[in-house]
Amino acid sequence: MVAPRWTNGPASLTLVRHGESVGNLADGRAREAAAEVLDLDERDADVELSPAGRDQAAALATWLEEKAPDDWRPTIALASPYRRAAETAQHALRPVGLEAVLDERLRERDLGVFDGLTGAGIRARHPDEAKRRTKVGKFYYQPPSGESWADVVMRVRSLLTDLRHGYDGERLWLFTHQAVIMAFRYALERLDEKELLDIDRTTPIPNASFTRFCRDGDRFELDVFADARAIDDLDAPVTHEDPQRGRGHDH
Repeated sequence: MVAPRWTNGPASLTLVRHGESVGNLADGRAREAAAEVLDLDERDADVELSPAGRDQAAALATWLEEKAPDDWRPTIALASPYRRAAETAQHALRPVGLEAVLDERLRERDLGVFDGLTGAGIRARHPDEAKRRTKVGKFYYQPPSGESWADVVMRVRSLLTDLRHGYDGERLWLFTHQAVIMAFRYALERLDEKELLDIDRTTPIPNASFTRFCRDGDRFELDVFADARAIDDLDAPVTHEDPQRGRGHDH
């Protein structure tokens, strides 16, 4: 695929995955128990950070205040309106005096009727859809009343179009979710469907990690991916899903 050409826009894009949430914990417990449903009452948009997630957000703030190189420090920030991402941004940005603007295009992928179900639950309760997903493939499959990965890519492309105007030279941080980070890679790099899914299957994206693109001439180049330097440096817990478990959500 041909990467989009940039004649203006931000100097860098730093994508920050939200800190660990209570939904991440519920997902892990459900899988270990081979349960069909997550023990989680909140709607996805309201899932909050876990204690470890708050520690991770605090570690981001400390790293920004004490260790971040000047060319990493954000000059502007956007965030998913989902609570776990917005809270991560709020805590992390305090040292630099920024407040993230919420943008719905950075929200988590909508799983529709599958929200709150594990893979076992989907196969047990929606066997026809599970078969259809296998046939269509993870990238293009759209759950009933939900979104495919391709739908998320379209949201990201819309946001990238807006970033060509009024953001020249900015160091932009975006607080978001795992599927959205992968969609940025798809939209900005020369990746095809197989390459993207291979990365997703083999490389976990830690909570509170960085994925950074820097503009080089008329294109963005990947600088770091799934980089947990901030929490590694400050001994905060490193958490992520196992990429081999076929995760369906990023609670």
